[in-house]
Amino acid sequence: MEHFKKINNATAWIIGLFATLVYILTSEPTASFWDCGEYIATAYKLQVGHPPGAPLFQLLGRFFSLFAFGNEQLVARMINTMSALSSGMTIMFMYWSIVLLALKLVDIKKGISTAQTIALIGSGAVGSLAYAFSDSFWFSAVEGEVYAMSSFFTAIVFWAMLKWERTADEISSVRWLILIAYLVGLSIGVHLLNLLAIPSIALIYYFRKHEKTTFKGIIITLLAGFGVLGIIMYLIIPGVVNLAGKFELFFVNAIGLPFNSGSVIYFMLLIGLIIYGIRYTRKKNMLHAYTAILSFMFILIGYSTFMILIIRSNAGTPINENSPKNAISLLSYLNREQYGDWPLLTGTYYNAKPTAYADGKAVYTRDDKSGSYIITDKKEQIIPVYDEKDVSLFPRMHSKQTHHIREYKAWAGIKNDPNNTRKPTFGQNLKFLFNYQLGNMYGRYFMWNFAGRENDVQGRYDRKNGNWLSGINAIDEARLGPRDNLPVSRQSKANNNFYFFPLLLGIWGMIYLFRKNYKRGIIVALLFLMTGIAIVVYLNQYSPQPRERDYAYAASFYAFAIWIGFGVFALYDAARKFIPAKIAAISATLISFLLVPVIMGAEGWDDHDRSGRYTAVQMAKTYLDSCDPNAILFTYGDNDTFPLWYVQEVEGYRTDVRVINLSLLNAGWYVDQMKHQMYDSEPCPISMTEEQYRDGGIDVIYLIEQPKIKGAVDIKELFDILHKSPKSLQYPTNGGPVTYFPTKEFKINVDKEKVLATNTVPKNKADFITDEVIWKMSSNGVQKNNITMLDILAHNNWERPIYYSSTTGTSAYIGLDKYLQLEGMCYRLVPAKLKDTDAYPGFVNSDILYDKAMNKFEVDMNADLYLNEDNTRMAMNLRNAYSRLITALLAENKADSAAKVADKIIEMIPPESVPFGYFSRNFADAYFEAGQTDKGLDVFNKQLNLLEDELEYYFRFEGPLASKWDTEIQQNLGILNSLNEKAKKYNLGETAERTDEVLKKYYDRFLKEKYK
Repeated sequence: MEHFKKINNATAWIIGLFATLVYILTSEPTASFWDCGEYIATAYKLQVGHPPGAPLFQLLGRFFSLFAFGNEQLVARMINTMSALSSGMTIMFMYWSIVLLALKLVDIKKGISTAQTIALIGSGAVGSLAYAFSDSFWFSAVEGEVYAMSSFFTAIVFWAMLKWERTADEISSVRWLILIAYLVGLSIGVHLLNLLAIPSIALIYYFRKHEKTTFKGIIITLLAGFGVLGIIMYLIIPGVVNLAGKFELFFVNAIGLPFNSGSVIYFMLLIGLIIYGIRYTRKKNMLHAYTAILSFMFILIGYSTFMILIIRSNAGTPINENSPKNAISLLSYLNREQYGDWPLLTGTYYNAKPTAYADGKAVYTRDDKSGSYIITDKKEQIIPVYDEKDVSLFPRMHSKQTHHIREYKAWAGIKNDPNNTRKPTFGQNLKFLFNYQLGNMYGRYFMWNFAGRENDVQGRYDRKNGNWLSGINAIDEARLGPRDNLPVSRQSKANNNFYFFPLLLGIWGMIYLFRKNYKRGIIVALLFLMTGIAIVVYLNQYSPQPRERDYAYAASFYAFAIWIGFGVFALYDAARKFIPAKIAAISATLISFLLVPVIMGAEGWDDHDRSGRYTAVQMAKTYLDSCDPNAILFTYGDNDTFPLWYVQEVEGYRTDVRVINLSLLNAGWYVDQMKHQMYDSEPCPISMTEEQYRDGGIDVIYLIEQPKIKGAVDIKELFDILHKSPKSLQYPTNGGPVTYFPTKEFKINVDKEKVLATNTVPKNKADFITDEVIWKMSSNGVQKNNITMLDILAHNNWERPIYYSSTTGTSAYIGLDKYLQLEGMCYRLVPAKLKDTDAYPGFVNSDILYDKAMNKFEVDMNADLYLNEDNTRMAMNLRNAYSRLITALLAENKADSAAKVADKIIEMIPPESVPFGYFSRNFADAYFEAGQTDKGLDVFNKQLNLLEDELEYYFRFEGPLASKWDTEIQQNLGILNSLNEKAKKYNLGETAERTDEVLKKYYDRFLKEKYK
């Protein structure tokens, strides 16, 4: 046994180090898109990220960032390495767990034979490495996000419970339970997913303590496990803080003690009760109660990392989301109240109409003037109340947003209900559950990891859109034939084919484990279900999601990979009946190793290798470099905000630009932060007082046009009235007075001399400056984010440049589209109208955009890099800016400059990495007009080949599926027609003849198929 332990431990370390090396080699050298930029920035300076927070991740991230040794550009690399190390240790502990589970299949008392040793180690190695190379886990392992560390806690907690099991008869074994409690507490400071392993841990305890088990005992144990999970999630995590908040309110408001005194008294009392409980149960020899209190104490010790959020929030860090400065505000932060709630067991469908509205919970805010906490938002009548007949069991289709309702109906097969008047049936509700939530949002991800995937484009699992190889539509392969010879635009490095080997081996291992040791089978199955199906049910996700969510189910794939490990042992067990046991063990291990982790690693390497990819950071700098000094930049989403935070906070890049996220600007705490200096950025010109912009203040201003108001109203005058005579802009309602503006048409006065002095409008465009910026809003009201934006516009006085991210969407421009000037990845607000209409928001000032496009923007998306959908989407946005510049330059007869712009964008984003598309149509024009015919023909032919390739692909489909391509066919025929006209315009000879033939060929085919 000692010999086996040495081999086993050595193998575990080798596998762990190997996995870590793989992740380090393939990790992104800097920040990635989505939350990574925020996590790295908040870890580097210990700031407060989005709820419910990840303080332990930030503390450890700060520690790892120290190894950058002052080089800010290495900070992200170090934090990404932390994820790689966490992931490598996950694989190591997973290996040990598989072996510990498999040892139950071996009679240890008789000793472990060489064949059994090989089979056990082979099972652990194949299972753990299969998980190491699984799509979802590998994705998280190479970036600075919380999911890698969360997986580590799941793995080590599960392993620790198996270690307890082996020493459960010893009195000292309780130390393993205490360790688990501490790890669970720590994991809360990373992510709550780890808690879902608790029911499986409860089963391990039950099976170890009871030689004879019963169905009743299993059910009671499961209920107990769920009870512990519920206690931690709904009592300990919020309850400890909730009680602290109540103590704080009582001792400050009722007794008059200083701020934070109630929290101090509460925690002193809590610590005293714990110490008393430990001493009393130890004195009375109450082992179970003693262990429970110790476990509770260690959970709290681990959970105490959240105190760092209060400390750092009070320090006034630049990123300070929700500003949780005390126990009262921390509770709101932990409960993720800003994200709202969703139904779970009971609730209403999307078309239920509320009969009334109930009062919500009062919001308390610290008031230094009175020395107490005051109610700043009563949240009166905000909770909808429904008739009992509208309340349904287990509602899945709950969101009332229009685009969500449209998706609900599509997935559930609801037809002939344009006005949403019919209540969905329970069957349709379940159809949405199985088709979308279980099929698309779990089954599809499951098959990605163990069967393969087609591409990385987010979409439905159907034959048309790709990623069709999913749980309930896998039969499409046989029904419709293989999707081979894809056009270049649909080829992807993410196309991985595992030939179903991991899936089949895992299924075999699952069946084998249940047959050989049903107790072990139930433990792994419960872990699989709790971290997969249970999450699906709990999250109750709507369609569409803003991004793929497979990372949330990684622990479920961890459990299935354990079954893959047992598949190796099953193969060995079957083979040893026909060949010598040693040869059977070696053969089973080698065959499984080659067919599963080797294939998975080889297929997945190119689409998980992010080494050398700096796209997110380069694009962030492009956003910032689109702005003039001391600018205010309005953004909206994660990918046009978090990477910008990263480059400012970590690399210190363009800290003069104030990035304002419009989504967050609906919160009073965020408005407050915008009124303060931040690095080189001056406070934003916001005139509203704290009482006005805080939550419960002016949350909405309604736009109610008054007949006596003629023409546009100066927005600055409205804010002056709002400050001096607020009641004159209020009207009474049943819920109390509400604020309104008596118009929908607004204006901002323009000081021409200041506009020219600040270079808001260049002197050569002085004649286009308007005396007033006038615009009309179409909505009936504006929320706090747009109120604050209007406040800034009213009081900026054209001092600071105002920009909007080009990816915010037109709704963010609130009607100012015609006053926007494209300057790269951002639009600048200018008091000039160079065009009355345009196909795009704003207009192009070629002089300004040319300078920035040629001299400031540096992006490298070469063909050797793996560029997923996020990267290619950003590439297309940047191409659009360059394409519009080329159009403007050609209109100004600056063909040579247009050709240089085409050179620059093709160099930065070559067609080999991101195929030419809609925003590349005029690249060839630039070359032809500049007399660079060879370059023009090269671009032209690449575009023509791409169109022909795509059209040929579309026409391969037959039957009902063929009609689904009509839109794409018509779009491509339209582009092909423009190429045909271009070929004739530039007298391209044989190329023109070929273009004409291709157009006629596919146009005739379309008419034939459409009207046959």
